[in-house]
Amino acid sequence: MKKLFFTVILGGSIAFGANAQIQKGNVMMGANLSNIRFGLDKPNQFTFNISPKVAWFVQDGLAIGADVNLGLATQKGSGTDFSYGVSALGRYYGETGANEVVKSSKFFGEATVGIQGYNPSGGGSTNGLGFSFGPGFTYFVTPSIGLEALLKYNGVLGFGSSPYAHNLGIGVGFQIYLPGKSTVRKIERDMK
Repeated sequence: MKKLFFTVILGGSIAFGANAQIQKGNVMMGANLSNIRFGLDKPNQFTFNISPKVAWFVQDGLAIGADVNLGLATQKGSGTDFSYGVSALGRYYGETGANEVVKSSKFFGEATVGIQGYNPSGGGSTNGLGFSFGPGFTYFVTPSIGLEALLKYNGVLGFGSSPYAHNLGIGVGFQIYLPGKSTVRKIERDMK
């Protein structure tokens, strides 16, 4: 009987896939990768940005958490540019829209604010208040794993030889959606 019940629960979770992950109490964690470039011609430039993040759903579709940004750009003979940031993160998933285009998907908006910096090897550094915002799209490969694309405007306002730095970034990444304690307790009660 328990096996049949488990099979029905698993089938139901797959059927309701894109909504179950973004319920109140669940946790989202993962990373976005952007600006990956391997220069094959001279001057052989390499660039890479990674943004790990973790967030808790405080209500259905609304997650609050933290985002870390690390970026590196290096070129033979001209030094290394470095960017960093630690920010508060807010993400809101829309109720409808993406699921009508592609099943098991959601559109979302993401914004961050925190301490960030951009320090190029040639000078012109900017360190201070960083912010970003933009739309994204998540496709849920399984009920708990989402692949995403994100377009964000990033800005840093502050101190250094350049008072403002900004760019537009396109990133791809993945997020893992884990059930919160209340969801785990409910499943345990249902399994008894």
